[in-house]
Amino acid sequence: MIPFDYAPASDPDSAVAAVTARPGAAYLGGGTNLVDHMKLGVATPDLLVDVTRLPLDRIEELPDGGLRIGATVRNSDLAAHPAVRRRHAVLSQALLAGASGQLRNSATTAGNLLQRTRCGYFQDVTTPCNKREPGTGCAAVGGWNRHHAVLGASEHCLAVHPSDMAVAMSVLDAVVTVLGEDGERRVPLGEFHRLPGDSPEQDTVLAHGELVTSVELPPLPAGARSGYLKVRDRASFAFALVSAGAVLAVEDGRVRESRIAFGGLAHKPWRATYAEEALRGAAATDEAFREAADAELRHAQPLPGNAFKIPMTRNTLAALLRELATEVRS
Repeated sequence: MIPFDYAPASDPDSAVAAVTARPGAAYLGGGTNLVDHMKLGVATPDLLVDVTRLPLDRIEELPDGGLRIGATVRNSDLAAHPAVRRRHAVLSQALLAGASGQLRNSATTAGNLLQRTRCGYFQDVTTPCNKREPGTGCAAVGGWNRHHAVLGASEHCLAVHPSDMAVAMSVLDAVVTVLGEDGERRVPLGEFHRLPGDSPEQDTVLAHGELVTSVELPPLPAGARSGYLKVRDRASFAFALVSAGAVLAVEDGRVRESRIAFGGLAHKPWRATYAEEALRGAAATDEAFREAADAELRHAQPLPGNAFKIPMTRNTLAALLRELATEVRS
């Protein structure tokens, strides 16, 4: 057992002050990721500031039809909320595709966004990993890389982001509210997570001590539908080989608006802007959906162990968009 201090937070400002003051401090929410890493020796915080008692556990319906989701809302509660199921189906579907019922009952909104990669080399402290120990190398380069990135990777890190929820929030144009010692700021989700570059140890743009307090979702465009489709090795409790989240609006048989994001392909939820552009004004057909996927995947750099992700991504996106287009027409 590696000793650490524990302090329950009484309010957000004091929580931020406590973590900011100690370089080795960390926030404790549901603990479904952090505690595992502490057991493995991947994370060794010297202070845990428990934020689960803070008043950040509400889901608020906003006047414009959007939602404000507190940082400590449990994944199971978020997935089951009537407004989420009715207005933002992609989010409910993504949450229910992740982990297990027991974990969803503990995991929080902020913790889900902040969870770290499940790369086996990252979680094995006997192997080199630039994300865990900068400058030691990436064991996945030339190693086992079936689950690793085909988009946005670097020579320093091939890991993928594991969150299903973050993929859904990407296509919903979510905005993350963050509290730091200098006050509050708002970060669009597309700017929240980082690609590895030469600093793969930095998963997000958060400074040490900044606390996620809420996530806001704007309303969907009129007539749009959303959904999530995940492909994995087994039916439950498995991370995505490939996943896709989408928002689709079809009018007179043509795509009026599309938003697409992929999971399992990159170090962050991958917003597929090339695919979105290819679909703008296109006929809502299988051929167009596959061509849109190809527009995004032409930038992919598959590894020897994961080239299968290219056709799998194309098929996954086509299947999801076909289903959403059928819902729009019906």
